[in-house]
Amino acid sequence: MEYKSSTVILCEKAKEASRELGKISDERINKALLLMADNLIKGTDKILEENEKDIDAAKETISSVILDRLRLTPERILGMADGIREIAKLPSPLGITLDKVERPNGLIIEKKSVAMGVIAIIYESRPNVTSDAAALALKSGSACVLRGGKEAYRSAKAIVEALKKGLSEAGITENAINLVSDTTRQSATELMRASGLVDLLIPRGGAGLIRACVENATVPCLETGTGICHIYVDKSADLDKAVSILENAKTSRPSVCNACEVCLVHKDIAKEFLPMVKERLVANRLAEKKEPVELRLDTEAIKIIDGTPAKDTDFDTEFLDYILGVKIVDNIEEAVEHITHHSTHHSEAIITEDKDAQESFIMGIDSAAVYINASTRFTDGGEFGLGCEMGISTQKLHARGPLGIKELTTYKYIIHGDGQVR
Repeated sequence: MEYKSSTVILCEKAKEASRELGKISDERINKALLLMADNLIKGTDKILEENEKDIDAAKETISSVILDRLRLTPERILGMADGIREIAKLPSPLGITLDKVERPNGLIIEKKSVAMGVIAIIYESRPNVTSDAAALALKSGSACVLRGGKEAYRSAKAIVEALKKGLSEAGITENAINLVSDTTRQSATELMRASGLVDLLIPRGGAGLIRACVENATVPCLETGTGICHIYVDKSADLDKAVSILENAKTSRPSVCNACEVCLVHKDIAKEFLPMVKERLVANRLAEKKEPVELRLDTEAIKIIDGTPAKDTDFDTEFLDYILGVKIVDNIEEAVEHITHHSTHHSEAIITEDKDAQESFIMGIDSAAVYINASTRFTDGGEFGLGCEMGISTQKLHARGPLGIKELTTYKYIIHGDGQVR
């Protein structure tokens, strides 16, 4: 008898479940989603208990900022449940006629949205991804196979147990949601190579994970990117507006992919703006007993304010921490050129009151999200009105930006004939 690992067996169960999901109405799917949300709330104590075990085990191995991504609270669990309920309110992305043509020979050709089948998600120490991914996959008609990081396994297991109760109460197979118990590299590799079982693989995590999936996967892989996000403060910027936007983009939650990592400043306003940055991000935060932002300054910026001299690598680093690269540029063309060479094509922003500068920036930047006078922190499915998202795609084929339920579907052609032959 051929040996099959637990991960492969899980994928086989998911494949079978995906066929069952194809027969289930959107009404029943929505009922299941609401029951999943209810059971998350009911399971709060158990989930928090398991999460505390994960926190205790990880304290010595990960930074305090990343630890915050791992930590669950009653409020965060409520937010996860609300995210599922929001998904239930969305119209079904399935069965939509995307295009329809009638050929001269009388054939009527329809292009309709259909489910992917089985979606596998490999992610790291963010327990909330567990419920987001499961709900999004279910709403888009697919079964999911979840493979989280070892730091969050206990939390993810407790979350999945609660979600499965919701499925069961709705009369839907529990195999629609599956959690891989093996958190070694072996299971990740097996998912990458589960041809015929996994229809779409989505890595959600650091650069190393994403690169491993893109380079090694034999199944279709949708690349979600790391976020070296830039804010360029132009010479015509409202500086009070700019410093508030920068503060939000850097400090509201530095451990997420849409946080700003690099600030580019036009030379004409640098002497006025950089002291404002230091006051808001360093001095004021120290006075409020908050962690200050370490400013890593290029050779021109460090002539204006004190900070850490920037290394070349600082402009190619996703810090995910209270660290900000700062560089002075001569003009908008240099800002766009810098972003072109150092960006991960996630989210970039320009702060300016000049309409021509805005248009030049929009046309010059090749990223999934381009902002004018707003924080990069809005690159998020919920903030875009898509519900919680599976990740942020930085590639161009199939899907780009926040991955909502529409982006998790594919399509097929349906051809209506009346005896036509070729």
